[in-house]
Amino acid sequence: MSSVKRAFKYRFYPSDAQAAELGRTFGCVRKVYNLALAARTGAWERQERVTYNVTSTMLTRWKKSEELAFLNEVSSVPLQQALRHLQTAFTHFFAQRAKYPRFKSRKKSRRSAEYTRSAFGFRDGRLTLAKMAEPLDIVWSRPLPEGAEPSTVTVSQDSAGRWFVAMLCEDPTVQPLPATDAAIGIDVGLYHLLTLSTGEKIANPRHGRRDHGRLARAQRSLSRKARGDGANRRKARRRVAKIHARIADCRRDSLHKLTTRLVRENQTIVIEDLSVCNMVKQRSLARAISDAAWAEFRSLLEYKAAWYGREVIAVDRFFPSSKLCSCCGTLQTKMLLHARTWTCNCGTTHDRDVNAAKNLLAAGRAVSACGADVRPQRRTPDGQSATKQEVSRREP
Repeated sequence: MSSVKRAFKYRFYPSDAQAAELGRTFGCVRKVYNLALAARTGAWERQERVTYNVTSTMLTRWKKSEELAFLNEVSSVPLQQALRHLQTAFTHFFAQRAKYPRFKSRKKSRRSAEYTRSAFGFRDGRLTLAKMAEPLDIVWSRPLPEGAEPSTVTVSQDSAGRWFVAMLCEDPTVQPLPATDAAIGIDVGLYHLLTLSTGEKIANPRHGRRDHGRLARAQRSLSRKARGDGANRRKARRRVAKIHARIADCRRDSLHKLTTRLVRENQTIVIEDLSVCNMVKQRSLARAISDAAWAEFRSLLEYKAAWYGREVIAVDRFFPSSKLCSCCGTLQTKMLLHARTWTCNCGTTHDRDVNAAKNLLAAGRAVSACGADVRPQRRTPDGQSATKQEVSRREP
């Protein structure tokens, strides 16, 4: 297995001159991206084709114009990278993996710039970007892999005003873990974040709820400030952003620890293929579902499993894991959402979430062994077998 490329992210504290230079670079990157997107959108309407090479030629003309001469004041590499990112966005759009690219907003879009190897210097743990005389003051919270050389560097500033630098390096330490026979099914929830097929339940930290009072007060303070670019409104907006950043950091930290543990302990991990973007449309549960971060949990689990030679299986979201008896295979015709335990006709009393996790594990093993459309045999309470189509019709 070849070395895995990992991004190592660190916080840094720029000088006033460096902050000003990066601010100009962020603005120029956004300007070039929007100009190229406008040009490609116009060509799309005229049924003309504009590729990355064409927009690169446009960038050269824009730099020579009097109106856009300020583009020459920053490094040209982040501007070229912005055009490559736009090309990638269109590639995903034409492959129907994403929506049509949107224009970058000065207030809402992520402030970032990407530098390739020709636009930065890295020596003896000191990183110097193009157009800067002094290296960045980086807080090395963890070391880079021994002998690692960054191939790209991405500098960003979040809404809370914190500066970060992400270095993309090859990490030879990431190798497949020893194979094991352990397999586990995972049912996600709100009261318990995860319920495992072993019967273990992992509590939901509810990071958003813990800071809900502080966030509400900060947002009320922001709403009282006059709209515009006033200093008081900027300070209030920054306070709100810092609380959101704290919540996101705590949530991400707990998910990283949890997914790393699951990947290390199990060879096969079975989850449910939930459509989270549709579930958050239910207003009564949207806040709780967003705080649980099920989509982020799955994303972390999948890429770590790929790194360490594990397998993640996503079972069809219409599989009736909660209503199916894991002992006899009887399918309950109806089950209320608030019912956390239920008793099957065979006399087995089930914990709803543990039973669902066991059924997901059984379905995942069948998928792994026989194919994506295989499901465990299910029987209705009257003893009749039920096909996949029949089960789908019975589900609410």
